[in-house]
This record gives sequence, structure tokens and C-alpha cells, in this order.
Amino acid sequence: MGAFSVAALALLLGAAGVATWVAGVALARTTGIIDRHFQLGDALGGMIFLAIAGSLPELAITVSAAASGNLGLAAGNLIGGVAVQTMVIVVCDAVVSREQSLTFLVGSLLPVLQALLVVVAVSGVLMGMLLPESVHIGPMSPASILIAIAWASGVFVLNRARRSAAWVTEAPGSDPGRPHRRIEHSDEPSIPGIRSTERAIALFAAASLVTLGAGILLEVTGNELANRAGINGVVFGATILAAITAVPEVSAGITAVRLGDHQLAVGDIFGSNAFMVCLFLLADLIAGKPVLPSVGTQNGWLAALGVALTVVFAFGVIVRRERCYLRLGLDSLIALAIFGLGVAGLFAVSHG
Repeated sequence: MGAFSVAALALLLGAAGVATWVAGVALARTTGIIDRHFQLGDALGGMIFLAIAGSLPELAITVSAAASGNLGLAAGNLIGGVAVQTMVIVVCDAVVSREQSLTFLVGSLLPVLQALLVVVAVSGVLMGMLLPESVHIGPMSPASILIAIAWASGVFVLNRARRSAAWVTEAPGSDPGRPHRRIEHSDEPSIPGIRSTERAIALFAAASLVTLGAGILLEVTGNELANRAGINGVVFGATILAAITAVPEVSAGITAVRLGDHQLAVGDIFGSNAFMVCLFLLADLIAGKPVLPSVGTQNGWLAALGVALTVVFAFGVIVRRERCYLRLGLDSLIALAIFGLGVAGLFAVSHG
């Protein structure tokens, strides 16, 4: 990539971002079709499949960055992605209604459980950062293994809670929508030409290959641009790359709230965030050593920011404040302020 000009690199980065958007939308819609046909979601293997499908851009960047030894970029994209993807809720909140906030409409405690799973997973990241590199199991950090186990256990508990709720809650005025994407929505937009499960599987496979290829191109071109601009790899991965790879979540979230699936819109974002940090286990295996002990204070800052934003929206779902200000609920406005301070703090930490 050293032979390319900055303009050419920026063009390649933009093209990879567009490819990620288009493929991500196709993945989101075909995953729903495949899930409904094969009834995947209630099985742990199915949940892993659905989680991987939603995190393919991050997966591609993690694999490419870890293979090239660019651990800061890989970690920054994963940990920063938690904070950036949580802010997708703000975008969905702006779209859903002028009078009622998104978290008021959710009317379910399942997204709160998913938010708690994010907190547990990211707490594992913070603890893994404190472990010395000499503490490992093969090439893996014990924290990476425990994060994956915690996520799998959390998914099992969430499925139990979805199928047989132990609480009966009332949320007057709420409109949670479908409890699961397996339930087909009559108003859900279809993909032209996809009339069978076989075609959906073929498109899913093609979109997966495009996403993986685009992810590798994003990592390579992004890393070169960051180096030329003198931008720290962690900062670049946590901001620009994380924003690009969150684009499919924006599309899926907006589609969900427009269909009235408010619970799914919030819960899917938390679910994707919880799975994303499980990719540190894959990064360890590819890098041949524990990644978490070497990620630095900047990623620690990002992890804390992700937890703070997650807690804000979990509070919002429980408190259920209805009123909007400038089309946003109070929790979204608080999250915007925290995110702005967090990004400013990230640059301060990186230059400290």
C-alpha cells in the first residue's frame, strides 16, 4: 500500500466502507430468513451463527490486524466498537418518534439483561488488560477464554428468560414489537429476487465473502492512512474504523424501529456488543499470544466509555422517560454528552 497516494487510499477506504454497508444490509436480512427457516435462534449454535453474521466486519478486521501484528488496531476496533455501536441507539431514537423516546417504547427487561451481559464481557476485557502476558493458556489469555464462556452462558440465560419469563412487568404506553426475528413481520422489506431459502443462503454466503474482503481492505488502507497522518492505531480503530463497521447496525436498527420492533432494535445492538469482545479469543489464536495485556491505557479508557454508555441506556429502559427533546430522549442526550467527552478524553490519553 506504500505505493498508493493518500487520495487513492482514501478512495479504497471509502469503497470498502460502501461494500461493507451493502453486504451488511444483505447479511441482516438474509440472516432473518435463514433463522426463520431453520429455527436457529433458540439453540446456542444458532445464536453463535447469528452473532457472527452480525459481526463479520469486525471479524475480518480482527483477523487481518492480528495476522499482521497490528494488535492496537485490532483491539481498538473491538473495544471502541462497543462504544460506537451503542451510539446507534441514538440514531434509532431520532428516527422512532418526535414525542416518545425509544427506551420508553421498549417495554421489556430483556434488553437490560443484554446490557448487563455487555458490562460483564467488557469487565473481562478490563481485567484481562491487567494480567501480565506471562499468564496464558497456550496462546490465549485466561480473560479471553472467560469472556467467551460468560457470553455463551449469558446467551443461554437470555434464551431461557425469553421463553419463560419469571417476571410479569407492565409498561403502559410501550410498544416492544416482535420478541424475536424468527416471527415474520408482514411489513418487513424484502430483498428483490430472494424468494427461497436457497437463494437467501447463496446471498448470505456472497455477502459474507464481500464483507470479509472489505474488512481486510479497511484494515490495510486504514492502517496506512493512520500511519501517514500520524494517528495512533488504537484511536483510528476506535473512531473511523468502528464507525464504518457500525454502518450495517445503523441500517438494521432504523429498519427495526420503523417496523415497530423497538425491543429488537435496542437488544440487537447490546447483543452484538457482547459478542464482539469474544473475538479477542480469536485474536489471541491468530497473534499467537494474549492480546489483552498489550492493548494499553487508551483501550482501557474506551472500555470504560462503552460500559458507561451501556448503563445509560439500560437505565433509560428501566426508568422509561417518555418526553423527547429535539427528537431525542434524555438518555440519548446524556449519552451524546458522555460520548463527546469520552472521545475528547481518548485524544488526551493518547497524547499523555
